[in-house]
Amino acid sequence: MNTNLLYDLAGILLVAFGLFALIVCAHPLRKILAVNIMSTGVFLVFIATAYGTGMEAVDPVPQAMVLTGIIVSLSITALALILACRIQETTNLFRLRSEKSEDQRAIES
Repeated sequence: MNTNLLYDLAGILLVAFGLFALIVCAHPLRKILAVNIMSTGVFLVFIATAYGTGMEAVDPVPQAMVLTGIIVSLSITALALILACRIQETTNLFRLRSEKSEDQRAIES
């Protein structure tokens, strides 16, 4: 198995895990972590692309994109954490959607 293919598959797997967690989890902190995992997967695919097979030198464009992406990801994570803290302060709840209590589930079933 080629090393680049292994990195590509790991990146795709990270993106899939992050997307799953982003859809399933209601907690804002978990959603922020899921987006970070997805971005890490994309960075991994870009780095694997930079080290393409049969190339004499490493392509600097994907590496520059990854460095820029890391800065953007860090900034967005900081903004998202501030917004999540603000949601908690204003609503005194730390969930984006309300979960039904066991009593409501028992009534519906």
